[in-house]
Amino acid sequence: MDVKLQLEGAESNLEMGSLGDRSMHEFEDDSLFTPEAESEKIQRVHGLQNGSVSGDFPSSGNKILQNSVCRSIKTVVFSNKLNLLMPFGPLAIMVHNLTGHKGWVFFLSLLGITPLAERLGYATEQLTFFTGATVGGLLNATFGNATELIISIYALKSGMIRVVQLSLLGSILSNMLLVLGCAFFCGGLICCKKEQASAVVNSGLLLMAVMGLVFPAVLHYTHTEVHFGKSELALSRFSSCIMLVAYGAYLFFQLRGQTELYVPLSEDENQTGNDADHGGNHDDNEAPEISKWESLIWLAIMTAWISILSQYVVDAIEGASASWNIPISFISVILLPIVGNAAEHASAIMFAMKDKLDISLGVAIGSSTQISMFGIPFCVVIGWIMGRPMDLNFQLFETATLFITVIVVAFFLQEGTSNYFKGLMLILCYLIVAASFFVHEDPTPGGVIGAGVLSLAWSMAQLGWIADFLILKLARTESDPSRKL
Repeated sequence: MDVKLQLEGAESNLEMGSLGDRSMHEFEDDSLFTPEAESEKIQRVHGLQNGSVSGDFPSSGNKILQNSVCRSIKTVVFSNKLNLLMPFGPLAIMVHNLTGHKGWVFFLSLLGITPLAERLGYATEQLTFFTGATVGGLLNATFGNATELIISIYALKSGMIRVVQLSLLGSILSNMLLVLGCAFFCGGLICCKKEQASAVVNSGLLLMAVMGLVFPAVLHYTHTEVHFGKSELALSRFSSCIMLVAYGAYLFFQLRGQTELYVPLSEDENQTGNDADHGGNHDDNEAPEISKWESLIWLAIMTAWISILSQYVVDAIEGASASWNIPISFISVILLPIVGNAAEHASAIMFAMKDKLDISLGVAIGSSTQISMFGIPFCVVIGWIMGRPMDLNFQLFETATLFITVIVVAFFLQEGTSNYFKGLMLILCYLIVAASFFVHEDPTPGGVIGAGVLSLAWSMAQLGWIADFLILKLARTESDPSRKL
């Protein structure tokens, strides 16, 4: 009897053990049967056999870090065909050290900066996924103009004040005519069956910037300074401080005062779609391709590399002008801004082709506003600190060009719609401006007296008539929307 009970107890123990083993194996199969789990098991076994378990964690951490770095480099560097121009940056440095040919150094440096400016905009765009819509727009405008500001600071340090003025002016003209025109044109071709609705743009800050540039020029060409050679500079520095205060107030108004007015139209449409159909899928919802810290690191790397190449660009401008027989004004107003605005070009065209013209308009006009109300006054203040006589007298021809450009863009935007024909007109206007600066030569100091004053008076009279006409028509349009210009 005892033997029989022992045998039954042994069988029950064996059955319980087999059930326990089977349940344990099933648990492992259900929860731990993954390639990662198998690799961890193997590492644990080897670690126990070798008597070192703690040394495996740093190796696995280093492997994860290496994979993350490789993935980030592949995403940022090897995902865009424009990055094929990146090797031209080191090549420009080699040519500078070996031959010293200014023309080739300038050309290769521009080619090397172009993809860096575009990748700078890409890193900023990725960073905006982790910030709000308003802060993201501000970051896009700020880092989109980083290339121009870096080149301007290096030129100001070298005493090339005229290059600073012309490059900043060219950046404004490029954003308002070329970038906006390409956005209108490409967006109109993609959405050819309907007119794209564009947001109403407040050009008050741009007109204020034009006013800040007009008065020093008028003071200079009319020879009505109280202290010759000093009043113009003092007025420029005072006006720059006022413009910086106005831009700071604009940022406060945008970030704190009226944040609900600056919500992108796409967010409103997505919210409306979610309220109407909770199960709908939106193709416009995008996820960041790199993390927040990766975006910050790439921003620092791209900014540093652009700073290095900008020094070579500034040093080679005069040599390139002499070797290519091209005026410095054309290089500063046309070539440098086209390279510096590569990020704005790509972003504005991309959003316009996605029927998000409100964002394209914010990129182009917002960048012009920031350059005119922050970039130019900032360079005046930096020149004041450096002891450089940087002022707001951009000369008569340049100031009139900027004023007419603002008026033309205001005419094109006053209807609140866009199409490819308007984009084509803006691009053609930019070609006219480019041709004008190609045949334009800066006047020698003191070379314009009587004829310059008469030309200034006639030009200001014409511009005043155009401004009065525009204000009157805009007022009538606001009072009666059915009336068009």
